Amino acid sequence: MSEQEQWQPMATAPKDGTRIIVVIRASEQGASDIDVVRWAKPKSHGEYCWTATDSDENCAVIYDEWEVAYWMPLPAWSAPFKTPGLAAKLPDPPEGDGSGI
Repeated sequence: MSEQEQWQPMATAPKDGTRIIVVIRASEQGASDIDVVRWAKPKSHGEYCWTATDSDENCAVIYDEWEVAYWMPLPAWSAPFKTPGLAAKLPDPPEGDGSGI
């Protein structure tokens, strides 16, 4: 199956908290892009919506329905849900302040 055949209409996207890849439509805020989102109800928002999975729970990146065009599942090697405890298994970050200088 080609990559283009994997993209599906948003009407068929799972709304059970599963992380998925979506196409974000171009707008006055920027060019078309992709993001990993899930259907969730962030603390900062009163309703369920498409929320970027790398958002902070107190400052969520939220997409309106019109902004997300297509979706596809994450690759099979990815965990389908948030994986608590994963950070403890990652290597320590490099020394320094992150400035690269």
